Amino acid sequence: MKAAVLREFGKPLVIEDLEIGSPQTGEIKVKMAACAICHSDIIYADGGWGGTLPMVLGHEAAGVIEEVGPGVSRLNVGDHVVVTLIKSCGHCHYCDQGHFTSCETDLSRDGDLLTDSSGASVVQGLSTGAFAEYVVVDQSQVVVIPKEIPLDSASLLACGVITGLGAVTNTAEVPAGASVVVIGNGGVGLNSIQGAALSGAHPVIAIDLNDSKLEAAREFGATHTINPRQDNAVDGVKAVTNGRGADFVFVAAGSGPAIDQGLQLISATGTFVMVGMPPTGVMTEIEMSNLAAASQTIKGSKMGSIRLQTDIPRLVELYQSGRLKLDELVTGRYSLEQINEAIDSAKRGEALRNVIVFG
Repeated sequence: MKAAVLREFGKPLVIEDLEIGSPQTGEIKVKMAACAICHSDIIYADGGWGGTLPMVLGHEAAGVIEEVGPGVSRLNVGDHVVVTLIKSCGHCHYCDQGHFTSCETDLSRDGDLLTDSSGASVVQGLSTGAFAEYVVVDQSQVVVIPKEIPLDSASLLACGVITGLGAVTNTAEVPAGASVVVIGNGGVGLNSIQGAALSGAHPVIAIDLNDSKLEAAREFGATHTINPRQDNAVDGVKAVTNGRGADFVFVAAGSGPAIDQGLQLISATGTFVMVGMPPTGVMTEIEMSNLAAASQTIKGSKMGSIRLQTDIPRLVELYQSGRLKLDELVTGRYSLEQINEAIDSAKRGEALRNVIVFG
C-alpha cells in the first residue's frame, strides 16, 4: 500500500510502498476514503512532541471496513466508519468512569504492523497512521456511520469536531445563556464556537489574528469577533459581558501567548479550558491567589472528553438535520501525492481543514 512516511522531523513526507499486517484479535482493517490534516499532525512532523521515526501520521479519518479480526462482533465488512485515535479497553479505572480518552490499558499490538521495503518497522503515528491507503486499528477506535454521509466530511468527526465541540458540551458543560470566548478559530476552534451556539450560549466571542477565520467564525455561530492586532481583546470581551469577562474561555490555539491571553479574559467564577495541544515545553504563569479569590476553574480537555459510541451518532443526527456544519469545514481536497502541498497550506493558515482523499 502507498503511505506518506515521515523520515526526518521538519522535512516533507515521502510517499512509499509499505506492507501492513492483517488484523489481530479485536482489530479491523479499513480502506481509507479520507483523512483530514489536523494541526497535531503538523506539530508531530515538525518535532514538537518528539517521537520515533520513520512514522506514518494521520488520525482524522474515515473509510470502509475491508477485514475484521477474531473477536470483532459489532463491526462488519463493508461498514462505513469514522476512524479515531481513541483506543480504549472499556473496563479500566478511567473507562469505568466514562473517561475513554484517558484509558490506562496498554492496547498496543504485538509485532510490527507497518514495515518498509527492507522489512524495517515503521511507527503507526497516534495509533492510526491514516495518511495511507489502509489502516489496521482496534475496534474501539471506530464508529459506524450511515453510508449516505460523505466520507470526506465524516472524517472531520474523528478529531476536529469532537475535540472542539466536545470541550464545550462534555468537558465544560456550558449552559444556555453563558458567555463564551474561543481563542483560535481553526478547525477545532470553529467547532467550539459551533458547540457554544448549539448550547445556547450568548454572547459567543471569537478571537483570532486572521480576519478570514473570524469571518468563518460568524458563519459557525459567533456573535462577536475580535482581532487582537486591531483591538484590545480584554476591553473587547468586557464590553460585551458587562465588564465581567467571559463565563467560559476556550483556547483552541496551541501557543503560549494564546494561553496567557485567555487567562486574562475569564470572569470571577469563570472557567478556562485548554483545548489546543501546544508543543512540549510551552509554559505559562498564574497568580494563584487571584485564581482562588475569584473562584475560577482551569480545565484541560482531551479530544472533547468524547464518548465515541454515543456522541458521534448524535453528531451525525445533527449533521443530517442541518444543525451541524461539516461540509463547510473542508477547505481543500488533495490526493495522497499532494500531501505536502496540503500541509503547507494548513501551516500558512489558509485552511479550516484540508482533506486527503483516496481514490
